[in-house]
Amino acid sequence: MKLKNKVRFADTCRITFVTLGCLMVLGCQNQSQTPSQLLASHDYRLRHPIVVTEEPETLDLPIGRSTRSLVGPIEGTITAFAVESRRKGDGAVEILVPSGSANEAAVHAVTPEIRQALQRGGLGRSRITTRTYSVQNAGADAPIRLSYARMKATAGTCGSWPRNIGGGVGENVDYENFGCATQANLAAMVDNPSDLLTPRASTPADQQRRAVVIENYRTGEITASDYIEGVGAQIAEE
Repeated sequence: MKLKNKVRFADTCRITFVTLGCLMVLGCQNQSQTPSQLLASHDYRLRHPIVVTEEPETLDLPIGRSTRSLVGPIEGTITAFAVESRRKGDGAVEILVPSGSANEAAVHAVTPEIRQALQRGGLGRSRITTRTYSVQNAGADAPIRLSYARMKATAGTCGSWPRNIGGGVGENVDYENFGCATQANLAAMVDNPSDLLTPRASTPADQQRRAVVIENYRTGEITASDYIEGVGAQIAEE
């Protein structure tokens, strides 16, 4: 009887030690990784975040050394650039003129026409500034650059493969590049990057339409729009 009791006591101690050991290991693993770290290792939105910054939007205009006036569709392109600067930026455009290039005389000849084309796009004279930039190669034809500041959404550069895509033994995590293309496409498609930061304010209600609906409600008429079931699902007959 005493031998059996000793055996049972030894088995109980082993089970207790194994249980305590497992709890200690699990506790150490949970303490080594916080919930935010576990989320970051699995969530591609935190690994490839979309960042909204203010960056310059540019338009380069190639000007030949024999050019003395703007011809063709380039004037319309400049005017459209001015319209976009008002819609997506603050409506201030800077003209960067090359200095020391082979086409410097042609650049100075067409710069007033560029200012006129920008004004046709809705920009005031005070919103158009001119600045020069130096050109190292005196024999090159440097372009005129138009620039305005606008908000842009970017998700960084994709294609990062720092480790084997198969992962390690026993790991169940996403690879490093997972979700990068999705984030980059979303950042490129969004029309107004500020929508990613905060929702837009509500537009005012249509006063005339609201008056019509209230009048129909007072007279007991139907206020909802007419809906004909089946429209759009018909098969054309040949």
